[in-house]
Amino acid sequence: MIYGKMWTVVSPKVGIPIFLAAVAIGSFSVHLALTTNTPWIKGFFNGSYNRGAPAVAVAAPVAAPAEAPK
Repeated sequence: MIYGKMWTVVSPKVGIPIFLAAVAIGSFSVHLALTTNTPWIKGFFNGSYNRGAPAVAVAAPVAAPAEAPK
């Protein structure tokens, strides 16, 4: 373990919860920043986000031309 000596200074009973709390707070702040700074996400969560260009209608297949009589 690279940081094995750290646990001689900080007890794992204290260090691990602090580390997990820091990860949770960081994750929450990133997600909060994304939801407040992107204009399309509120509409997406409410179901009114434009999903892109409308689908193009596909034309019916054209029959192969008949062979010329020999």
